[in-house]
Amino acid sequence: MPKVGIIGGSGLYELLEDPEHVVVDTEYGRPSSAVSIGEIGGKEVAFMTRHGKDHGVPPHMINYRANIKALHNLGVSTLVTSSVVGSLRADYAPGDFVITDQYFDRTWGRDQTFYEGPKVIHVSVADPYCPRLHDAAVAALDSLQEKYHDGGTAVVIQGPRFSTRAESQVFQKLGFSVISMTQHPETTLARELGMCVCNLSFVSDLDAGVEGVQDDPVTAGLVWRTVADGQPRIKKALAETVARLEVDPSCPCHDALSDI
Repeated sequence: MPKVGIIGGSGLYELLEDPEHVVVDTEYGRPSSAVSIGEIGGKEVAFMTRHGKDHGVPPHMINYRANIKALHNLGVSTLVTSSVVGSLRADYAPGDFVITDQYFDRTWGRDQTFYEGPKVIHVSVADPYCPRLHDAAVAALDSLQEKYHDGGTAVVIQGPRFSTRAESQVFQKLGFSVISMTQHPETTLARELGMCVCNLSFVSDLDAGVEGVQDDPVTAGLVWRTVADGQPRIKKALAETVARLEVDPSCPCHDALSDI
């Protein structure tokens, strides 16, 4: 059973060579895609694409509980998530990587817990990402000589629309670094199941309202072109991160529900 899992973001629909494809049903329904099982750096890995093979599942319609539970049922305890994000800072340029360390939730209506009663769980996500995996991502990007930003807060919006200029300007004033549509509840649910999680984001655009840098609005075409150009680099970064990480059964992330 694979201990390491990867969730691929927009544009990332295949990652492993000659994988076995497994369809997993859960008590929360079927996940976005079949799970591909193969190897990276001698480690057995389970890969899933967040939006489905044809990008047919928008961010607000993703069955996040089914996705996370499917990987958990296959034995995944260590998870690397890949995201495409918009930048709220001029120095976080398109084509850069960001190893996010915080997120701020602005979504609504999403199923964001496995515990809906009668047992109530208040899981801590004060520090949502695993520091060990964070270090592995840093080492991987250093080895690849990639331009990246060590840390950053993602504001998670509902999507699928992009932000207005006014919203973007407010996000900047609040000190957020990038905009995501998927880091919550995905990361929160993984924490509830005691998974170690690291997020590796790829900047596709400068958000509307990044003054003095980008006057044109963000469009889907702009995002897809940047992501397509960056695909080989994203795949290398994920593979190198997985090759460098170690599965540690004693990591505190696995005991997230020990003091509730």
